[in-house]
Amino acid sequence: MTKLSHLDEQGAARMVDVSEKNITVREAQATAVIVLSPDAYNVALSSDAPKGDVLGVARLAGIMAAKKTSELIPLCHPIPLTKANIEFELQDDRSALRILATARTTAQTGVEMEALVAVTIAALTVYDMVKAIDRGAVIEGIRLLSKSGGKSGTYTAPDAPYSSSGE
Repeated sequence: MTKLSHLDEQGAARMVDVSEKNITVREAQATAVIVLSPDAYNVALSSDAPKGDVLGVARLAGIMAAKKTSELIPLCHPIPLTKANIEFELQDDRSALRILATARTTAQTGVEMEALVAVTIAALTVYDMVKAIDRGAVIEGIRLLSKSGGKSGTYTAPDAPYSSSGE
C-alpha cells in the first residue's frame, strides 16, 4: 500500500516538507464541464446576462481561486504562480461549457491543486450566475488532465486531449 505523504507515522495530517526538492518549472491542466439548459447556455454566452458577463466573471473567479488555493486546501503550500488561465470550449450540441484551467509555477512543489481549484470555482461561478434560469445545471468531470515538472515527471490522463504544454 502506498504511504500518503500528508500523513506522519502516527497518521496525523502534516504539511509535506518540500525544502529539499528542486525548484523546477511545473504546470498542470484541469478540466470541468457544466451542462446547462439551452436558455441558460444562451444567457451564459451573451455579454449582457442579468448578472453580467458570465464567462468573463467565471474566468476571473477561476484565476483568483488558483491564487488562493493554499488558503482553501489546508495542506497545500503557498506557491508563486507564474500563470493562471481559464479557457472555455463551447459544446453547442448539449448546451455545455468545457472549462480548461492551466496553472504554472517555478517552485519546489506542483500546481495540480491550483488548476483543479481554478476550474472548479470557474464552473461554480457559471452556475451562480445562471442559477435563476437553471438550478438544474450539472457540473461534471472535474479532473486533472496533465502535469509536468518535478521529480515525478509528466502525467497525462489516459484519454486527455491536451498535453501539459497546452498544445
